[in-house]
Amino acid sequence: MGTDSVGSEQRQPVMADVAKLAGVSHQTVSRVLNGAPHVRADTRERVLAAIRELDYRPNSAARALVTRRSQTLGVVSFDSTLYGPASMLDGIERAARSAGYFVSVTSLRSLDGRSVQEAVDRLRDQGVDGVVVIAPQTSAVSAVARLSSSVPLVAVGSGDQTRVPMVSVGNRSGAEAATRHLLDLGHRTVHHLAGPANWLESQDREEGWRRTLEAAGAPVPSVERGDWSARSGYQAGLRIAELTEATAVFCANDHMALGLLRALHEAGRSVPGDISVVGFDDIPEAGYFIPPLTTVRQDFGELGRRALELLVEELEGVQHSSTRVEIAPEMVLRRSVGPAGRR
Repeated sequence: MGTDSVGSEQRQPVMADVAKLAGVSHQTVSRVLNGAPHVRADTRERVLAAIRELDYRPNSAARALVTRRSQTLGVVSFDSTLYGPASMLDGIERAARSAGYFVSVTSLRSLDGRSVQEAVDRLRDQGVDGVVVIAPQTSAVSAVARLSSSVPLVAVGSGDQTRVPMVSVGNRSGAEAATRHLLDLGHRTVHHLAGPANWLESQDREEGWRRTLEAAGAPVPSVERGDWSARSGYQAGLRIAELTEATAVFCANDHMALGLLRALHEAGRSVPGDISVVGFDDIPEAGYFIPPLTTVRQDFGELGRRALELLVEELEGVQHSSTRVEIAPEMVLRRSVGPAGRR
């Protein structure tokens, strides 16, 4: 008797146990689990109560056979510890979990066409319902544009050059806001520390900066270019510090701004007394720089939510309200900027 009791306690409840406790057929339990309509409210509540009482967990493999859905989404990501791509991935994963999906991530070192296509094919072979491709580089954009896939696709951060639904942060508008803010403070022009030339974010932020200066009739200085790292920002900052006419700098990300701040400090140029500095991203440490960094914040959680929303619309065959979604960034004002002519 003792052995039977232990075995009974260890056995995982099955759908028949839920049906028996709720006083319904197993077909009714299945309809409730799959969200089918035409189940009476009181019946649905009895079934859900029985599921909670028994701590029943549906067999995902069996459920997939019925629904033809694995409830798993694939993500092709760039193998990077950079704050932007890493935060995009985190936002997508959080949104997927909230919507009841598992996530399978394939992280690539190279975003060329062959690598991206092979990654999508591997995820498709795993039975994912859809795929999100994080495409921050021009090579990734070309790869996404040529993708062949039988599962729905959504791209993140891939500009407007792909045929697949796309979600991105407003890099141009954020750069425009940062540059305009500095011009409004009386600075004659704004220097720019750009990111790598083959990154879409870098291209768009540089375009927004340049377009704003041209619209204001301000001089357009030569661009300094880094690789997103604080080290490259420091090296560019040593050159910028020698430009006595420079009173304002817009950096394409916060890490390069950090390196710039150190270079300016070592050169004896105060921030914001001599030079105002604005970054982009609003990394968690930005408010603790010396001085605290004015920057452009990206809402990566919202980016993940909207990317997932587009993908689910693809899965459900719903007509998209828009296949191009841009998440507006916002300026975060801190103490690294000030009016021109304070020296």
